[in-house]
Amino acid sequence: MFGLLRGLYSYRSFIGTSIRNEFVSRFSRSSLGGLWMIINPLANVLIYALILSNVLAAKLPGIENKYAYALYLMAGTLAWSLFSEIINRCLTLFIENGNLMKKMRFPRITLPFIVLGSALLNNLLLLLSVLAVFICLGQWPTWEMLWAIPLILIVAALAVGLGLILGVLNVFVRDIGQVIPIVLQILFWFTPIVYPINIIPEDLKSLIAWNPMYPIVTAYHDVFVYNVAPDFSQIGITVLITCVLLGFGLYIFRRAAPEMVDAL
Repeated sequence: MFGLLRGLYSYRSFIGTSIRNEFVSRFSRSSLGGLWMIINPLANVLIYALILSNVLAAKLPGIENKYAYALYLMAGTLAWSLFSEIINRCLTLFIENGNLMKKMRFPRITLPFIVLGSALLNNLLLLLSVLAVFICLGQWPTWEMLWAIPLILIVAALAVGLGLILGVLNVFVRDIGQVIPIVLQILFWFTPIVYPINIIPEDLKSLIAWNPMYPIVTAYHDVFVYNVAPDFSQIGITVLITCVLLGFGLYIFRRAAPEMVDAL
């Protein structure tokens, strides 16, 4: 473990340069460049809001804003976009960088942390865009929104831990790369992002409670929509799962790194 940390520290300039180059390249490849990473999730929010707001707006208790459903959607999307981006990119990370791993000697652990840094930067830009939209819709920032900082860190750690496990497995079992996008779609609809939890039948609520993203997304709704501090007693299990997955992900990565190069 300490070897991984030393590798990250020694190659911190490489990580920072890679994140910066990736960010700059996004703006140079098209006329809108990196703005697409903001436009896409906001466009999805607009589509859901236009289609479902008349159906669900009246079922959001405690929110007086007439754009309540759009605010609810954006808060949940903000959490999910970070989680899904890290998972999807880590899933094929080692396969896409197979040639680099074969030709150069460098700590392989830097690769997922480049993904992490890039995803956090993207999410920060999305967060600023969401806050700007919130202000336009009459929902002004509050001090409770500062709770988003630890929430973002929890989501990022959970996604990196799970992404490392899936990325390593995908090197040896390529079917993983086909199954996980489907699983993520199912998980998305089992997370109260598009719908409020109060419209779900009681027998399904117990099933959704097993979803580790459920308390995180609920906390996002608390701080961004309801302007209250999150209930960290509900997030405790997710934090525990995050620690286990992150530790296990780093463990199997360290054990499988030499074999991955041969498999690639």
